[in-house]
Amino acid sequence: MRAVAAFRDGVGRVRGAAALVAGLFVLTLATALPLSYIVRGMIAAHLGASLAAEAAASGTNYGWWQEFTAQASGLGQTFVPSIAGFGAVLDNLDGIADNLPMVTALAVVTGGWLVVWSFLSGGILDRLARGRKTRAHGFFAACGVHFWRLLRLGVIVLIVYAFLFGYVHGWLLTTGFDRVTRDVTVERTAFILRGLGYLLFGSLVVACNLAFDYARIRLVVEDRRSAVGALLAGLRFLRRHLGAALGLYALNAVAFILLVAAYGLLAPGAPRAGWSLAAVLLVGELYILGRLSLKLIFYASETALFQGALAHAAYTAAPTVLWPDSPAAESIANADRLSPS
Repeated sequence: MRAVAAFRDGVGRVRGAAALVAGLFVLTLATALPLSYIVRGMIAAHLGASLAAEAAASGTNYGWWQEFTAQASGLGQTFVPSIAGFGAVLDNLDGIADNLPMVTALAVVTGGWLVVWSFLSGGILDRLARGRKTRAHGFFAACGVHFWRLLRLGVIVLIVYAFLFGYVHGWLLTTGFDRVTRDVTVERTAFILRGLGYLLFGSLVVACNLAFDYARIRLVVEDRRSAVGALLAGLRFLRRHLGAALGLYALNAVAFILLVAAYGLLAPGAPRAGWSLAAVLLVGELYILGRLSLKLIFYASETALFQGALAHAAYTAAPTVLWPDSPAAESIANADRLSPS
């Protein structure tokens, strides 16, 4: 019940932060547009004034598409048929599950995006924790205050995930799997062992996600300065409230699965010119908007669970408290006014 209540609270907080969702969507679109323009130039240079250009303009030409992918370099290598419709989701999930290497240019952009997200996440968590508008000055002030702390925590996160995907993944699903199945003659047995490897690795990733999420929440909500201290505090919280935290994680995972299933049913196939292409773009952008909303709900619901468990549930503080009080300090300062007499 605590997990369900926290999830509902998180949905309500995100619903009341429509400007935050819209801002993240615009930022995501602004990040993708320059990359799309670069790929557009590569496509235009490859097509030229040929007959293939006319065929490509009137619809999907898989023959030319494969030819372009075979000779492309840099960001052009990301322009593959699987980017259209539901294939993009499956391609991303496959890349994570099998730890496939990322195109160098895209890896650089992803690294830059992670730094930007480290800056924004302080303001995002602060806004969701307060449950009220903080305006631009309050949001970006929180971003600046917590940026270096979250960046230090991000270094720890990077080291842990590098170890997981660089060594543990290879040992479980490559080296260890090959060693265990060397003498296996039944394909079903090898399939089950492969599935168990994915399950074990996924459990490790989930455990790390939980630990780092609650470390970020404690760092921002309680205005902590030590990244290591916030991580240890997050682990202590999980030890005391593991059942509720896992239940909430499962609810958020189900919400993501439902979104992916809906996108799989609604996503058009290969686009053609005109309305077909517009439909592909529209449904894709709606899916991205849904993904961003679910990401914020994930953070908001975890924050709600933490605040409720540590007596920070009454966090609807009025704007009379002046910045830069931390979320925890604000709730304490307003405790007398918010508590029933």
